[in-house]
Amino acid sequence: MSPTSSRKNHLALASVCLAALMFGLEISSVPVILPTLERLLHGDLKDLQWVMNAYTIACTTVLMAAGTLADRYGRKRLFMITLSCFGAASLVCGIATSMPVLIASRFLQGISGGAMLISLLAILSSQFRDQHERSRAFGAFGIVFGAGLGFGPLVGGAIAALLSWEWVFLVHVPLSLLTLLLTAAGVRESRDAGAGRLDLAGIVTLSLAVFGLTYCVTQGAELGLTSAAGIAISGITVLSFAAFLYVENTRAHPMFDFSVFRIRDFSGALLGAVGMNFSFWPLMIYLPLYYQSVLGHGAVEAGLYLLAYTLPTLVVPPFAERLSLRYRPGVVIPVGLLMIGLGFIAMWRGCTIDGASWLSMLPGCLLAGSGVGLTNTPVTNTTTGAVPAGRAGMASGIDMSARLITLAFNIAVMGLLLQESVLSYLRQRLAGDIAQAQLRGAAEAVAAGNLAQGAARLSADGAHAALAQSALAHGFAALMLYGGIGVCLLAALSLAVFGIRCPAARAIRPEAGGQCG
Repeated sequence: MSPTSSRKNHLALASVCLAALMFGLEISSVPVILPTLERLLHGDLKDLQWVMNAYTIACTTVLMAAGTLADRYGRKRLFMITLSCFGAASLVCGIATSMPVLIASRFLQGISGGAMLISLLAILSSQFRDQHERSRAFGAFGIVFGAGLGFGPLVGGAIAALLSWEWVFLVHVPLSLLTLLLTAAGVRESRDAGAGRLDLAGIVTLSLAVFGLTYCVTQGAELGLTSAAGIAISGITVLSFAAFLYVENTRAHPMFDFSVFRIRDFSGALLGAVGMNFSFWPLMIYLPLYYQSVLGHGAVEAGLYLLAYTLPTLVVPPFAERLSLRYRPGVVIPVGLLMIGLGFIAMWRGCTIDGASWLSMLPGCLLAGSGVGLTNTPVTNTTTGAVPAGRAGMASGIDMSARLITLAFNIAVMGLLLQESVLSYLRQRLAGDIAQAQLRGAAEAVAAGNLAQGAARLSADGAHAALAQSALAHGFAALMLYGGIGVCLLAALSLAVFGIRCPAARAIRPEAGGQCG
């Protein structure tokens, strides 16, 4: 390789890694500032959910389309366009003065971020042809992306404390400009002349179904699912999903080829992707609220304590690779899911004991994070490796879509469960003393972390401050129990789908689908 080509590759790798860092930070640094956003922008729990879900749903919307667009119109071109849009959306997020503006700009940020992620992966594959170089490039990308996710809570808390919450978003503006310069100098343009057509019908129907489902969970109690509007939205959601299934089963080259679900390794690994995003990543949206509003820590301290939750996801993957080679993914993935479930049960125990603190939460956080670290890489490798090489891109898209859809859905479910658990706790202790509408208003404020406002709604003199804090702690216990039981069930289901394989000495009957004969 010539010195010029080598220099270009180094610049290209730097641009890709910077973009990956920004994408990871936008997922994990924002949760730490949600209590601040709720207070300063006058939002409620539903607003906080949509600050995160607008990003994840938007990513899901463009995920499958971005690959086709990059192949057809140029990977470098799409990367630079989406990178510019990401920087512009981050600027709007940083100068937002209301929750609706912030949520709308987060949606734009998610659209550009999702397309940016797919484009950078395509650039890595096309620019680094040599196998050794490609391995190093993907390794560097994985480390930087993981660092963005793992250290995001600490970075977000530190920026908010040293500057202001706006800079959690604004920091991406200069980073985007630097990345654009590196991309212009180092990335070579590439296309695929045989790129397929854009599955617009599949994209639209799936996006409507995911958005409708999330909206029903988030707004259902306020909207009334039996009201005319509730029935209409539920009906559109169901019809959109039915249309998606029809479109994908009748197209010659579908965005989602459902025949891959008949491959046991693919389906078992996909359950692993769902399991990680069933509880671990959604809870990270709410954990800063627990550390700040229940335990009384600041944003920086909350970010530090969250490192126990996220850092194992960076440390454990190399061991997961070795274990997968030795024991196969069909064992490692369910074990990793079980560790997440047991970690959540340990956190549930840690937050329900007398004198609960970050120390009582620590063992569960470490165990759950280690479970994600054990599961993540084997899931990605298995979903892409279990299908024919020509369908690896489609399998990767299904894997990522399953993660983001599960994440968006469970952010909404956990928010609903938190609010209803707080309401149930308050209702048990103040039955008959306060009107139901007033009680629900107090529960919404408490669930959003605004304990002072919740206590004021319970009594004019704020005498119920301690009760409000206890109610929020009770709500978090419900979240951790929900996450623990749910992931343990998914671990059992994943093990069943993978199936029990024969020892080497035993014969395998092909007609048995690779199972013991």
